[in-house]
Amino acid sequence: MPRRIHLNAFDMNCVAHQSPGLWRHPDDRSPDYRDLRYWTDLAQLLERGVFDGIFIADVLGTYDVFGADATAAIRQGAQIPVNDPMMLVSAMAAVTEHLGFGVTAATGFEHPYPFARRASTLDHLTNGRFGWNVVTGYLPAAARAMGEADQMPHDQRYDHADEYLEVLYKLWEGSWDDDAVVRDAERGVFTDPDKVHAIDHHGRFFDVDGIHLSEPSPQRTPVIYQAGASPRGQRFAAENAEAIFTGAPTKEVLARTVADIRKALTEAGRDPYSAKIYTMLTVITDESSQAARAKHEELAAYSSDEGALVFMSGWMGVDLSRYDLDDPIGDVESNAIQSAVASFQQADPSGEEWTVRDIARWGGIGGMGPRVVGSPAEVADELQSWVDETDVDGFNLPYAITPGTFADVVTHLVPELQRRGVYPTGYTPGTLRHKLFGQGDRLPAEHRGASYRRRLQGDTLGE
Repeated sequence: MPRRIHLNAFDMNCVAHQSPGLWRHPDDRSPDYRDLRYWTDLAQLLERGVFDGIFIADVLGTYDVFGADATAAIRQGAQIPVNDPMMLVSAMAAVTEHLGFGVTAATGFEHPYPFARRASTLDHLTNGRFGWNVVTGYLPAAARAMGEADQMPHDQRYDHADEYLEVLYKLWEGSWDDDAVVRDAERGVFTDPDKVHAIDHHGRFFDVDGIHLSEPSPQRTPVIYQAGASPRGQRFAAENAEAIFTGAPTKEVLARTVADIRKALTEAGRDPYSAKIYTMLTVITDESSQAARAKHEELAAYSSDEGALVFMSGWMGVDLSRYDLDDPIGDVESNAIQSAVASFQQADPSGEEWTVRDIARWGGIGGMGPRVVGSPAEVADELQSWVDETDVDGFNLPYAITPGTFADVVTHLVPELQRRGVYPTGYTPGTLRHKLFGQGDRLPAEHRGASYRRRLQGDTLGE
C-alpha cells in the first residue's frame, strides 16, 4: 500500500511570514491578517482540502540581528507587526468540524499556570482539536523586551522547558479525576472536591501549589508539537512531541534528520512512529507544468532579498548584513536555530559552501524549506519521493501568497494525491490526537505526560 501523505498549512498572524515582499502581490491577502474573515475563510478552505491542521507560528520580539536593529524587519513587514495567534482559534473552530489547530507559544516568557488554563479552554472550545507548538524562544529582542539581557543559553532553555512541561502535565493529567465533575443537582454538588487535587510542584524554575482551573478537556493534554532540531532539541521532542516539524534543503539531509528523530523516539521509550514528522516545503502548482513555472517566476519577482536576509539572520543568529552577498557563510556557532547553519553547509551537492546571495535566493519564497514547482502530477511525484526516500510523514506548507498558494494545493494537488490513494478523502471522527494516530483522545501510556496521571488508588503524581 502506498504511504499516506499528511499536510499542514503554515501561517502566522502577521503579513510577511516566510515569503518577505510577497505582500505586494495583487492577489495576496496577508495584510488582511487583522480581519477575522480571512482566518475563517482560510480554515474552511483547508478543511475542504482535508489538511491535518493549520500550524500558526509566533514570535515575541523582532528580528533585529540583521543590521543590529529592527529597522529592516519593520520596513519589510518581516513578522512585524504580529498579533497573538491563540485568539484566532475559537473563530476558526466555529466554522469547521475537523481541522486541527497547532498554535505556537513560548515557554520562556509566560508562567505555566495561566497557560495551562488557556490551552484547556481552547481544547474545550474546539472539541479536542487543539495542539500546542512548544518553543523555547530564540530572538534576543524578545528577552530584552521582557527585561532580560539575552535568551538563556540554548541547552538551558530546554532544561527550563522540561520543567515547564512537567508542571503542565501535572495540571492537565493529574489535577482532576476523570469523574470529578458530577453535576448532581439533587445534592447541589457540581464537582466532587475529593477528586480535585493540588499539584504541589517545587522545582528548579517553578513553584506551583494549586489545582488546575479547568475541568478535563477532551484531550486533557493538547497534541504536543515541537520543532527543535539540535541534539538537545531532538531529545526534548522525543520525550514530548507527537508532531515534529523539521526542515532540510535536500532529501539526503532530511533522511538523516528523520532517522535521528526516529532513533531518539526509540531511546525515549516510545515507538519510533509515535510522532508524525513534517518537513517544511513550499508548493507552487497549477493546471500544467508551464503554468506553474510561469507562476513561480511571477511570484519570485516580488520577493525581497533584504527581507529574506532579515529572517535568515534571526534564524541563524548571524548578522548577514556584515557579509558581502558573494561571501561564503563559513562555520558559525549560534545561540539561535543551530540546525540552520548545518543545513545550508550541506545543501550543495558539489560540496561547495553557500554564499549569502544563495541564502537570500533560497529564502525568498517559503523560507528555510525547498520549493517544488510543477503540475499536480509532477508535484505529487516529488512529494511521494520525499516520503519514500526520507521516511517523513508529511509536509508543513508555507505560502507564497495567501490564500492563493493554499487554494492551488486544494484545487490542483489534493485531487491528484487522492487519485493515487496517498491522501484521505475525508476525516476520521474524533479529536486531533485520534485523527492523527487512531488510538483515542488521550496521551498513550508510554508518553512522558501519561506518567503524571493520578491513579485510581489515589497515588501521588508520577515523578
